Amino acid sequence: MLEIHHLSCGYGAFQAVGDLSLTLRRGTITGLIGANGAGKSSTLMCVAGHVALQSGAIMFEGKDISTLAPDQRVRHGIAISPEGRRLFKDLSVEDNLRVGGLTQPASRFAQDRDYVLALFPRLGERLQSLAGNLSGGEQQMLAIGRALMARPKLIMIDELSLGLMPKVIDLCYRALKQLQQDGMTILLVEQNTDRVLSIADDVCVLESGRTVWQGKASDARKDSTLAAAYLGLH
Repeated sequence: MLEIHHLSCGYGAFQAVGDLSLTLRRGTITGLIGANGAGKSSTLMCVAGHVALQSGAIMFEGKDISTLAPDQRVRHGIAISPEGRRLFKDLSVEDNLRVGGLTQPASRFAQDRDYVLALFPRLGERLQSLAGNLSGGEQQMLAIGRALMARPKLIMIDELSLGLMPKVIDLCYRALKQLQQDGMTILLVEQNTDRVLSIADDVCVLESGRTVWQGKASDARKDSTLAAAYLGLH
């Protein structure tokens, strides 16, 4: 579904990712893991079109999207829930969802909003609250929900559990499984390696902006050298 070939990207003269290759299978959850500074967030932002591609190619459903603008990538079916959530804090929950659905016909808004609220019922109770007044967990739900309003085929979620209570993390991970059951492909950046491996079908491990391992999550657990060096497992 998504194929990244020898991707290099960065900020101005700084290269955050160099020669990264990654393949996502349709309908799977892929965990993108590695130490801080490995290039995980930059990879997601480059796929979304928000970080400059320096070389390589990004293929989505057989089409080269490397030169497309971010909004065009959304229209092709790629959405991102970014690190730090980046909500419109002076807008209500409902209006944040409305912004997320701007690439879709207005007639679909109610249906798509209700899908998000079924996934995250707490947002239904806070629909007219300002996003800036939400708890951290509610903001994460809203960030994911806003991305879902674009009806993506691929949703990328950056640092899902950062700063969240365990109960909220559990809720978000249940939501990911529901999205997968509904046919969505998910690329997940997460510091909690053990949690990623519990849900992911595939794993890609980055080090200094390069792929050092890619395969099934079940195989990652069995590789003792990989587990000790990169996954924080023993």
